[in-house]
Amino acid sequence: MTRDSQSGDRAASQAIVLPAPDPWLLWAILLLSGLGLVMVYSASAVMARQATGDPFFFLKRQAIAASLGGASLLLALKLGYRRLQPLAYPLLILSVLALCLVLLPGIGTSSGGARRWIRLPGAGFQPAESAKLAFVVYLAYSLSKKREKVRIFSIGFLPHCFVGLFFMALCLLEPDFGSAVTLALLLFTMLFAAGARISWLLGSLFLAAPIAWLAVARSPYRMKRILAFLDPWAHRHDIGYQVAESLMSVGSGGIWGLGLGDGRQKLFFLPEAHTDFIFSIIGEELGLLGSAFVIALYGIIVWRGLRAAFNATEAFGAYLALGITALIGFGACINLGVAMGALPTKGLTLPFVSYGGTSLVLSLFAGGVLLSISQGQGGFLRSQLRSGTINPRLDPAKANARGDPHAWRSPA
Repeated sequence: MTRDSQSGDRAASQAIVLPAPDPWLLWAILLLSGLGLVMVYSASAVMARQATGDPFFFLKRQAIAASLGGASLLLALKLGYRRLQPLAYPLLILSVLALCLVLLPGIGTSSGGARRWIRLPGAGFQPAESAKLAFVVYLAYSLSKKREKVRIFSIGFLPHCFVGLFFMALCLLEPDFGSAVTLALLLFTMLFAAGARISWLLGSLFLAAPIAWLAVARSPYRMKRILAFLDPWAHRHDIGYQVAESLMSVGSGGIWGLGLGDGRQKLFFLPEAHTDFIFSIIGEELGLLGSAFVIALYGIIVWRGLRAAFNATEAFGAYLALGITALIGFGACINLGVAMGALPTKGLTLPFVSYGGTSLVLSLFAGGVLLSISQGQGGFLRSQLRSGTINPRLDPAKANARGDPHAWRSPA
């Protein structure tokens, strides 16, 4: 047998034993996406008929986005997440350009007082959605490269904060306060997981708090949202209208719901019923059981996403899985919190479920990347913890000085 044939057999055997993607994670993504198609039609059919004459208008567009997203999921799964490593900085630069272009009159499209979309032939593109995913890829790549220097302020902390603040500032200029908050949460989570000093993270929170308050206090529409959040019933017929209608929608479903398609709030009572407040329609039509099922599916994604991060074969995969899981988890928590009156209105979609082509395609692509990471069996974090080669919560210098056996040291 020749050397070429032996290498070919070895490659074939390796391809055969490649672990399958996490079935729990896959089914959770597919079920949420399928439910999203059903609920988009249920929530938008009446409005679509009146606005366009076609009750299937939004469903058709969402189905096209789901097809593109499904293809991107398969592509990400086939190519593997490591292909994103050399693309970290190009994706970051492209995201910055897109966030700048959306601010230009004639390119960016205004809607609801915000300039968040770039209109393309037959579709729209929301740069903030791609910026969040690009930011996660950048952080995963940079933190994996600097993981032994994360506790050095000028190398492991400050550069990532500068990039994050720049992205947040561009989002606030649209304005898109919800995306800026999501970016801040992603930055905090990934820096914490990478081992940044707690004192730096807490200090950044104290510095950010007054800045965030100024951003809210100096914006009349944001202050109105805060007032509506604090007491929606006192502002039932003006600034609290949307929140009050959402609470009525969720509460009227009871345990079993009114039945699929039988909701009343979507009949021109609840604004944005098929986008930001689609969970309210789920609660009304599918009841407490349907709402709990949706929340459970997001819980499965977070659970299996963290498991994928823990089982990743190397640092980039671990940080990337953590970032994508946080992106989906934070997005779901914020949207659900807004729909149930636990958070002020943010204007963020429910991942995999809400109407929106950019959000759905990128969510499914991110899901494909997460599924690719879930195939890993190396257990990078597990092996590092067992061998004692990494303990980012300890100061390496102090730990070595006192002879701590768990001090952070580079493998030989």
